[in-house]
Amino acid sequence: MKDNRVPLQAHLSMFAAEAIWGLMAPIGKAAMNSGFDGISVVSFRVAGAALLFWVTSLIGPREHIPARDIVKLAGAALLGIVFNQGLYNIGLSITSPVNASIVTTSMPIFAMVLSFFILKEPITWKKALGVAIGCGGALILILSSAHAGSAKVGNIRGDLMCFGAQFSFALYLALFNPIIRKYNVFTVNKWMFTWASLFVLPFTSWHVSQLPWTTFTAATWLEVGYVVVFGTFVSYLLSVVAQRVLRPTVVSVYNYVQPIVSVIVSVAVGLSVFTLPQGVAVILVFSGVWLVIKSKSKRDEQKNVEC
Repeated sequence: MKDNRVPLQAHLSMFAAEAIWGLMAPIGKAAMNSGFDGISVVSFRVAGAALLFWVTSLIGPREHIPARDIVKLAGAALLGIVFNQGLYNIGLSITSPVNASIVTTSMPIFAMVLSFFILKEPITWKKALGVAIGCGGALILILSSAHAGSAKVGNIRGDLMCFGAQFSFALYLALFNPIIRKYNVFTVNKWMFTWASLFVLPFTSWHVSQLPWTTFTAATWLEVGYVVVFGTFVSYLLSVVAQRVLRPTVVSVYNYVQPIVSVIVSVAVGLSVFTLPQGVAVILVFSGVWLVIKSKSKRDEQKNVEC
């Protein structure tokens, strides 16, 4: 009899990870408004998570990992952590949490386009229409940011960086999903964040040392602590649990959770405002992603032929 607990656990894990990331946008933005910047937050995230994963790996299952796979995890770290977190956090520091969270919904579209080039998934009319509609929503969001007079509405440079972060993570899912499934979550994250620290810290250490340390309040440190412990350590742990079971396209769909959580919290605490163009952008991007997801995959088409 098939055990349904494993896929259910994977879905719950991915939902929890996305909800945590959704809260991270307003909480991280609050820390940035108190003196931290995007580069510093990335440095704290990679170094803090690397330390936490190494400590927890001492009490978790131990695995031998060959050198070639450690090198592959270096590539996964570049796309899934360094470029993804770097672009997102720097983008968040100059745009609104609402825009940053809306942009995350574009990731399934990137995942589907990359699947065409990397996994040879066919481009159907639904996929093409979905990509066009989603791009239309993204264009509205970018244009509204370009004419915005307030960071609470958005910033075009920040929006584009957040789009780059989603592309990087979609490429990470397409290229490195097999190795993510091969080892346990502690082994994968331990090495990925170790590589990320080696890539990031040599270039950011001096910058971090120049932060106005004496001006940070306890609340600011709690906000940074949330970003490191929950927004990075716990969420990446949960997401890798899900990635070992769910297909990349299914994982990407859970990005819907982020803007729902982020928009509600950001508007409620006054970090952002929600405008009509943003609402139209949300509808278009969500509609585009829905059409892309509804389109049959290569695997589904092969099953239909076999039947």
